[in-house]
Amino acid sequence: MTSEKLFAIGIALLFSMGTYGQRKGKSSSKALSFPMTEKHWIPKNDNVQFMDYKSTKAVRSSNDNPFEILLKDMEFSTGTIEYDVELKGRGFPGINFHLDETTGNSEVYYLRYFGQLSPLSRTTMQYAAFMDGVNLWDLTDEYQAAAALTENTWNHIKLVISENQMKVYVNNMDRAALQVPVLEGLTKTGKISLNGNVIYANFKITPNETEDVAQGIGYDPTYNDPNYLRKWEVQEPIDFATGKDPMQQISTSPGVVIDKAYFDTSNSWKGIKAKHRGMVNLTERFGATETGKRRLTWLRTTFTSDREQEKLLRMGFSDEVWVFINGQPLHQNKNYYGSPGMKEPRGRCTLDNTKFKVPLKEGENEILIGLSNYFFGWGLIARWDDTAGLQY
Repeated sequence: MTSEKLFAIGIALLFSMGTYGQRKGKSSSKALSFPMTEKHWIPKNDNVQFMDYKSTKAVRSSNDNPFEILLKDMEFSTGTIEYDVELKGRGFPGINFHLDETTGNSEVYYLRYFGQLSPLSRTTMQYAAFMDGVNLWDLTDEYQAAAALTENTWNHIKLVISENQMKVYVNNMDRAALQVPVLEGLTKTGKISLNGNVIYANFKITPNETEDVAQGIGYDPTYNDPNYLRKWEVQEPIDFATGKDPMQQISTSPGVVIDKAYFDTSNSWKGIKAKHRGMVNLTERFGATETGKRRLTWLRTTFTSDREQEKLLRMGFSDEVWVFINGQPLHQNKNYYGSPGMKEPRGRCTLDNTKFKVPLKEGENEILIGLSNYFFGWGLIARWDDTAGLQY
């Protein structure tokens, strides 16, 4: 055999070995199965029933109340999570991941099931972050989506989770039902738990397998929009008992001023910025409001106008807001979820909540906002309809 032929064979062998090595590297993440048994899962309630169901290991509630189970000995960061769920009782069955049991921080994805299924219902599913044990569903209206669910049979769920993004597939594995461009939680790794009054089975994880989901932060639809008010100052919150109001009556016009018991001008101010989606997330800054309690904080921002004029301001808020322009009362509103007066969309914090005209003077202007919280997430979004003549 000539030296040229030997060289050619050697090159071919090296190429084939290299090609095999690349394929092996791409598929090096192995799927790990976690059957629904006490060997793999820790019951968090006394109504957890592990059983054989439809030829597989499954788990359900023994009394039709929601339950929770925690995956043993597993710290999950990135990869693919798959499981089957059969809908039973009404509620919000879902999965927590990147769970830190000490802080109550995690990411959560869940279904909504109330006995009626529609493939066009945008509220079929939701992603949200948990911060200090608070589910921020009311601050994440954008992270809802529709899907075709079935009853009395398995629904297959697949979550593809990168460092900063997620895609969720429901039954249809060719098209993602939900895309999350930014995982907004505070943890990047942690435990996994399942909950709800449903039947779970066939749970598996493929660590580090993120398919086509990018590792970096995805697109923010507000990024290119300068009309959002993003830079604020905020005071530490104070207790604000139910039934109290930060305004008090006076005998001169205008007939109300801020009650000094609820606003101390000498308190320090600290900077806070709107993050993804133009949201000022106060739960992230101040943690949970104690159940049954109510808190009040104050935010302010300044800007200049080149003339006396009026501007329309759109605002999303949770849960109550009092707005002042240059020290004068301008607007107040309430966004109580579940009440007839809750703001669209159904008590969630979006720019659809309210809008009002702001009278501006020439020169520097200040918007001061009192914002209260008693229920789930605490936040604010504000956007000018136009910014002509403004600087900030």
